[in-house]
Amino acid sequence: MTKKTAAKKINKPPILYPQTQKIIAKIEKKLDGAFIAYWSSGNGSVCHNDVAAYFEVLKAMGHQKHLYLFIKSSGGNGQAALRIVNLLRQYADKITALIPLEAASAATMMAIGADEIMMGPLAYLTAVDTSLTHALSPVDRNNYSVSVSQDELNRVLRLWKESRDGGEANPYPSLYQQIHPLVFGAIDRASSLSIKICEEILSYHLTNAKERERISKHLNSAYPSHGYPIMLREAKRIGLQVSALDPALNDLLIDLNEQYSEMGQQAITDYDEMNYHDHEILNIIEGKGVAFNYQNDKDFHYRKEERRWVPLNDQSAWNRISMVGGKLGTKRFHIR
Repeated sequence: MTKKTAAKKINKPPILYPQTQKIIAKIEKKLDGAFIAYWSSGNGSVCHNDVAAYFEVLKAMGHQKHLYLFIKSSGGNGQAALRIVNLLRQYADKITALIPLEAASAATMMAIGADEIMMGPLAYLTAVDTSLTHALSPVDRNNYSVSVSQDELNRVLRLWKESRDGGEANPYPSLYQQIHPLVFGAIDRASSLSIKICEEILSYHLTNAKERERISKHLNSAYPSHGYPIMLREAKRIGLQVSALDPALNDLLIDLNEQYSEMGQQAITDYDEMNYHDHEILNIIEGKGVAFNYQNDKDFHYRKEERRWVPLNDQSAWNRISMVGGKLGTKRFHIR
């Protein structure tokens, strides 16, 4: 990277902490308990580092009789979702999940850990069947490993059996030419893990073991698409404790999402056709008087021989956001 490139001004997203705190104050006036917002951008995800940031927010708020959790995320790591639910349960006697928009995959796992789920007109949960990006997974045209799900493999095997017409009886030798055998094993294990995680999360408030097993298996295997939207009516049919969000509360949550979406806009600085800098905010966890943002801070270089973008100079980290002397302050929150 040249000196001219390194000196180029980096595009940065806005930090709208004063605006989001005003909305959170309005939201808490409509609730009988404390409020925490968990938001991730399209490039963000539920991950293990979130747990440490949650811990700092919950410590600042103290133990609550009733905690309301706003969730907006397209998913991530199911085991991290289990850790988050476990942590929340240590700081609240009762939890209500507020879902105005999407709470998909691992975020659905977080939602079912609540005693009650309240969903707005635009809200949906999804299936939680596990797709896996393995070191030995197939690669796409950009030379990145692609995710493979248990459902996809099962459907390939079923179609093979239905259409072979007396041909090769064993499909695995042909499939192993496309997908490594270890990927098959890893996906089967991941699918079993997903069911186990759901059962464990539900056990925090659902005492009937058979019902926990039924709901977990349904969320893992009853849908033809990982992103199938499970809306309020179907969530009730599944057996989840769900109800409709109050319209005024839903509007405030949508307003909060707009502020977070402005903060989470892509902040890309193009150096040249082979290099750029990414400064996007991916995850936000915020309560009254306390907030944490996870922000990308890294360069990308296109490596021609590998046909892919590789990160360089990665300084990405969680940041604690606060008002100090009437001024907005940002402090690095180190997690290893």
